[in-house]
Amino acid sequence: MKILRTHLFMAIFGLIAFGNIAQAQEGEIKLRYFGTAGWEITDGTITVLVDPYISRLKLGEGPSTSKDDTRSVYHPSDVFQSDTVLINSLIKKADFILVHHSHFDHLSDVPYIAKMTGAKVIGTESTTNVLKAYGVPNEQLFTVKGGEDYQFENFSVRVLESIHSALNDKHYFDSRTIPASVTAPMQISEFVEGGSLMFLARFKNHKVLTMGSMNYIERELDGLRPDIMLPGVNFSRLEIYKYTERMMQLTGYPKTVIPSHWDNFRVPYGFSQEKAINDKVKPFIEEVKAASPNSKVIIPVHLETITIKK
Repeated sequence: MKILRTHLFMAIFGLIAFGNIAQAQEGEIKLRYFGTAGWEITDGTITVLVDPYISRLKLGEGPSTSKDDTRSVYHPSDVFQSDTVLINSLIKKADFILVHHSHFDHLSDVPYIAKMTGAKVIGTESTTNVLKAYGVPNEQLFTVKGGEDYQFENFSVRVLESIHSALNDKHYFDSRTIPASVTAPMQISEFVEGGSLMFLARFKNHKVLTMGSMNYIERELDGLRPDIMLPGVNFSRLEIYKYTERMMQLTGYPKTVIPSHWDNFRVPYGFSQEKAINDKVKPFIEEVKAASPNSKVIIPVHLETITIKK
């Protein structure tokens, strides 16, 4: 077997008990953090998953892994395998899946989850090519590029063009896409970016702005006015000019800010994230306080439910 499945670690730490997200009451919205840029969001009527990467493979060895994580190591040339037992224990329902871009830590678990739930998936052409390769029916797939604003029953979503984090000291650029000829199963290295998006997800009483990396296009954010924002806050935000200050101003100083894409996703649920919180999240909180003193910042805990009232 390639890996010792993460659900064994879940059982050790007693996290299986979290199960599915609790039912939201009238006016409430509930969010559950899966790590990386992954979320489950529900208002009691509609359940939306965002970049639900749950398998959390041990990718390589080094400072991002733990000596206590005894799972087998994955390499970019290895075929990706979803931890289906863990996914089944956490995901019970999904109406929509929003995918920011096609890197493995955003997309790789989506084919299994989409087939399991029948959810509609909204993503780039690269994303839908992957899902088709894995056998997700065409009627579930909505291919977008940014600029679309779709009304569904009890839910609407505005698709925003975006750009990926400025990695490698601002040397990051990747024009590759995932072609329609791709075949499954895919190697981890085959999950290339394929373009980036953001989403403004509108529920009955709340507007949630989601981000899949630590970058944005200023004109796309201007005037959105979400009441909840899920910004990426990893180190690469520091490569962007006045990242937090501009983001808060452009979006009208959202009432609630919940940091995303900050955790060490190469270790299983239940392992300490203290270093990531101290190094990334706490400095970001200070940036928000300086830019928007009236905004409330909530630090999410893996798999725990955050309830926000109207």
